[in-house]
Amino acid sequence: MELKNGSYLLNKAKKGKYAVGAFNFSNLEQLKAILNAASKKNSDVIVQVSSSAIKYMGLNVIVPMATALAKDLDIAVCLNLDHGKDFEIVKQCVDAGFTNVMIDASSLSFEENVKITKQCVEYAHKFGVSVEAEIGSLKGVEDEVVAKESLFTKPQDAKKFVELTGVDSLAISIGTSHGAYKFEGKSHLDIERLKEIEKATNIPLVLHGASGVGEELKQKFVASGGKIGNANGVSDENLIEAIKFGICKVNVDTDLRIAFTTGIRNKLKDETNFNPRDYLLEGIKEIEYEVSKRIDILNKNRIN
Repeated sequence: MELKNGSYLLNKAKKGKYAVGAFNFSNLEQLKAILNAASKKNSDVIVQVSSSAIKYMGLNVIVPMATALAKDLDIAVCLNLDHGKDFEIVKQCVDAGFTNVMIDASSLSFEENVKITKQCVEYAHKFGVSVEAEIGSLKGVEDEVVAKESLFTKPQDAKKFVELTGVDSLAISIGTSHGAYKFEGKSHLDIERLKEIEKATNIPLVLHGASGVGEELKQKFVASGGKIGNANGVSDENLIEAIKFGICKVNVDTDLRIAFTTGIRNKLKDETNFNPRDYLLEGIKEIEYEVSKRIDILNKNRIN
């Protein structure tokens, strides 16, 4: 199947009361793992890359790789730019064949965010590419995205932003953060704020920083020789509730990094092993396991 745009997947999800997993990758092995898991679960999926992942792999590699792996699958696959910071990177990705792009100008003033987002929407829509934008901001670090504090999304601002830009989906800030250390204690999201935003915008909403960093994942990582301290992510219960009130796309990156590293660490405990295919395969298996678990949560209350 050819790559689909984000609106195709997210509008279906909005109607069906479920969310589509958007999983980051940085190499062939991670991409294969994500698509393998989604295909086995018969679940549409978004595969995405950050600007730093693009620098690492190259645009000339990413699109052909994703297209080749998706073409024989019976599920819908979308290729997304995650946290594009300006019009130029958005344009490059649209021209290269991405089917969804995110423009993240949330660090700028509301007026500048609107201006840049509208420019991206007008260009991308000419080629049938859907656009995600962000209003509000998440604290934490993810590749080239850095913020010291969270700025929660205001419903009235979200409504005005959607009206002015014509954006297809909107990433909002309701309590998550980038990275592995999201909460000092129990996971908590501002669901009442989410309800107001969903009512005000009536478009698919996106939850960034949504890795679970669950106990099983952390224990496996530590057992492999890693150190992760008091990492804490979004609970399954919080995620299910958020999906109930308008979250249609859920971004997951940290969980996959931990899982991939765990698999490789475990295989390399055999000091005689120097075959990359052997230890990378273990990384693939661990990512498949985590993606499969997340897909089950995202479809927990699906109605169609």
